[in-house]
Amino acid sequence: MDFDPWSPAFVADPYPAYAELRARGRVHWFEPTRQYLVPRHADVSALLRDRRLGRTYRHRFTHEEFGRTPPPAAHEPFHVLNDHGMLDLEPPDHTRIRRLVSKAFTPRTVERLKPYVERLAGELVDALVAEGGGDLLGAVAEPLPVAVIAEMLGIPESDRAPLRPWSADICGMYELNPGEETAARAVRASDEFSAYLRQLIAERRSAPGDDLISALIAAYDEGDRLSEQEMISTCVLLLNAGHEATVNSTVGGWWTLFRHPEQLAALRAGDVGVPTAVEELLRYDTPLQLFERWVLDDIEIDGTTVPRGAEVALLFGSANRDTDAFDRPDTLDLSRRDNPHISFGAGIHYCVGAPLARIELAASMTALLERAPALRLAKEPERRPGFVIRGLDGLLVEV
Repeated sequence: MDFDPWSPAFVADPYPAYAELRARGRVHWFEPTRQYLVPRHADVSALLRDRRLGRTYRHRFTHEEFGRTPPPAAHEPFHVLNDHGMLDLEPPDHTRIRRLVSKAFTPRTVERLKPYVERLAGELVDALVAEGGGDLLGAVAEPLPVAVIAEMLGIPESDRAPLRPWSADICGMYELNPGEETAARAVRASDEFSAYLRQLIAERRSAPGDDLISALIAAYDEGDRLSEQEMISTCVLLLNAGHEATVNSTVGGWWTLFRHPEQLAALRAGDVGVPTAVEELLRYDTPLQLFERWVLDDIEIDGTTVPRGAEVALLFGSANRDTDAFDRPDTLDLSRRDNPHISFGAGIHYCVGAPLARIELAASMTALLERAPALRLAKEPERRPGFVIRGLDGLLVEV
């Protein structure tokens, strides 16, 4: 099978194509997106840490100097929102914002959320069981991380309904070659989400609370503070990144378990620990399949010069199935100990929310194992068409 991110057959199972890419070499030019594909674990891991690559080039070059066309003016609300978040910034701005965010988003803050996360996971699973089953995505996988990050940010329950639709529309722009309709939805969502947060930030300035937005307003370091736009972009990033991958990992993880009944049986019997199982499910079917970097200075990969101005596509899904990094990588082994997966990235952009994601994934899995011990698939799921953000449309289950 060829690498074809718009083919439903490829999206359903990209792993044979990844194996072919890895066998053919360490780097491949892909004309449809004008990117260099990097499929092997060692290269992806090294390039995530290589400062000759960046999530942006605007800290060093204009669009013209870099040989790139500026985005259309009509897309500006999306790019203003996206370009002020630390995921798409490089030092020194990235360093400053991440340092300030880390003052508010501490390990202690995350650990303090654990009882709340576990209680909410239990309540959601109880409701699913009371109904005799339903859509695991809508009943458990989605409401848990959305509620947790909204609770952290201090977004009132009555305001939470648009959060997931806004996030979904914005994240559409992270697919390969998004079209104008996708861009229009992202722009509208960026405008609406930003306006909502601007008002909420103003309220917290006048009446601070015990929440992350209030902490971000108060965070300062050596005289530095977050600007209002940086705060808005940070909140959107924390919400989008803070639940998209968790939702898809939860649903995709259970879909994987249903297709590996012997592994699910071992998990249910307690022969495998939940935290270890979570790591293996993140490796086996990676929720974020591809991450992009701009080449700021020429690099060489296996004799191929990748020039400044080019873009590399780091194939996380392929790297996590590389035989050079994992023993029997195409085998699901929930007890796998040596598991250097890169599903949370690496280097300065390593996922700041990884500890929270692990708590959420473990909480929902534990609640389902304990409270729905006979959970089973009711209907084969449909896969979403997107390739980069890997997910299902739903997962109908019975208890």
